[in-house]
Amino acid sequence: MKLHHLDGHIQTILLAEYPDKLLLLDGCCRSDISVLKHFITQTLQRSFSDITLVVVTHMHPDHAGAANKIREITGCKIATANVSGQWYSGLDGRLMHLTDILLAKWVAKRMKRPSKNIWYSSQLKADYKLDDGEALPGFSDWVALATQGHTDRDLSLHHLPSNKVYVADLMVKVKNKFIPPFPIFHPNRYRASLHKIIALQADSIILAHGGEVHLSEHDFQHLLALAPKIPRTHWRSVKTKLKSLIKFMPKNNALK
Repeated sequence: MKLHHLDGHIQTILLAEYPDKLLLLDGCCRSDISVLKHFITQTLQRSFSDITLVVVTHMHPDHAGAANKIREITGCKIATANVSGQWYSGLDGRLMHLTDILLAKWVAKRMKRPSKNIWYSSQLKADYKLDDGEALPGFSDWVALATQGHTDRDLSLHHLPSNKVYVADLMVKVKNKFIPPFPIFHPNRYRASLHKIIALQADSIILAHGGEVHLSEHDFQHLLALAPKIPRTHWRSVKTKLKSLIKFMPKNNALK
C-alpha cells in the first residue's frame, strides 16, 4: 500500500494505492475531483474507475463534497459510520449545510485559494455503514474507529500494518499547535475520542488539516485542556455574539 497525500481545495486528499484498486480515505471537496482524476490518470497512469471505495468520515463539504459524484463517475462504493438518519436533516440541517459551505469558502479565502464551486448534496446514501472496529470492505488492512464529537458520526481510519491513523477533523494544526475543531456538537464524546486515539499509541497521526504528525503526551494534554465542556456550535456562536451586541446597546434613557 502506498498512501498519497495530495493538496485539496482546503484539505489534504488521501489516496491509498494498491496494485488492483484504490481507496479514497475521505470524500474531499466537490472541486477536488479534477485534481484527483488528473493524479490517478496522469501520474499513476491508472483508470479513474480503479477507485473502489470512498470513506466519508463526516458530512462537511471538505469530507463529503465529492463522494456522490465520484460514485456516479466510477461506480465505486461509499462507506460511512453506522449512524441512523442524515446529518443535515430538517430545516435546521439545511441551514447548517449552507452555513458549512459558507464556512468552507471563508477558509479557502483565508488560505488564498481561488473561488470554486463546492456545492454538494446535503443527503448521502451509503453502500456500507461501518461499526467501531470494523474492517473496511475490500481493504482489511484498514479498520474504522468511531471518533465522534465534532459531529455525531465521525470516523477515524487505522491502517494496521503501519500503525498510522487518519483522524480527519478530530484535531487541527494551527501555527504548530494542535487544537480542537469547530464545531463540537458532543463534548463528552469528543474527549472520549481523544482518549481512544491516545490509547491506540499510533506511530503517526494523519490530519485532514495539518498532514502527518507525531503528537507528544504534552500535545494531547493540551488538546484535552482546550476541549470544550459544553457544545461549541454554529447557533451557540451566533447567540453569544447577539448577547454581546445587546449588552453594549445603548439604553432607551441614554437616547433621550
